[in-house]
Amino acid sequence: MSVVPAGILSGGALAAEETDRDGAAELGPRARLWPSLAAVYRAQLSRARVARIPLLFVATFQSVGIMILMRGVVDGGGEAQSVVAGASVLVVAFVALNLLAQYFGQLRASGGLDHYATLPVPPAAVVLGAAGAYASFTVPGTVVTAVFGCVLFGLPLAHLWVLVAVIPLAGAALAGLGAALGLLAPRPELATLLGQLGMSAALLLGVLPADRMPEVVQFARDLLPSTYGVEAFARTFGPHPDWAFVLGDLAVCGGVGVVSLAVATWAYRRAAVR
Repeated sequence: MSVVPAGILSGGALAAEETDRDGAAELGPRARLWPSLAAVYRAQLSRARVARIPLLFVATFQSVGIMILMRGVVDGGGEAQSVVAGASVLVVAFVALNLLAQYFGQLRASGGLDHYATLPVPPAAVVLGAAGAYASFTVPGTVVTAVFGCVLFGLPLAHLWVLVAVIPLAGAALAGLGAALGLLAPRPELATLLGQLGMSAALLLGVLPADRMPEVVQFARDLLPSTYGVEAFARTFGPHPDWAFVLGDLAVCGGVGVVSLAVATWAYRRAAVR
């Protein structure tokens, strides 16, 4: 039998009475967004590092192969610019939209969202951290695809630095869309299907020259988030790029990214409480 001093008991009773009088006990401070985001990003980056090389190879090989096929149809000019820009952004679409939709679909089906729901991190940190980690894998493949395409079609390499803005903005827009599709899909198979359809749309509507498309297809192309990243990159291949239009396309791409990530955060909250 253990003996507890009466002072401790009386002190505990007084503390309990004060807690009852003052209301609920004070909780610790809530986790801040940016430290939580950095922690989730590092965790996701470490988890997906094993599959990094296969992902980069498949995404890059796919885009390079498409450009080689299009080389027999497109000689140069504006059509070549569209092909190279579309194939480069397609690397981002393959990882950020397709694979992220599959990841969140499987995470929801396996109950993995319950683990994240118990962590003291804001929902936005989970979505943004995962989206940022997946989008980071696209950087080497996008750069390699853009350089290969410029050499293949004889386009200038002077303005490839614009990819510093195109990759994160297009990646945010596509990653938010992919996460939302994966979280809203009732079954992981449907999430995989939606991710594949989204990537196919980015392939057909982004790589093929817009001038050869019917008006209905051009309207659908304008609704695709990656279109504005493709247009911004394609404009830089001209001898005198109109930077106002480039910045306008990047601004639209960034705005769509904010909206898509907000929808993905809402979808995460909705899926986590079920």
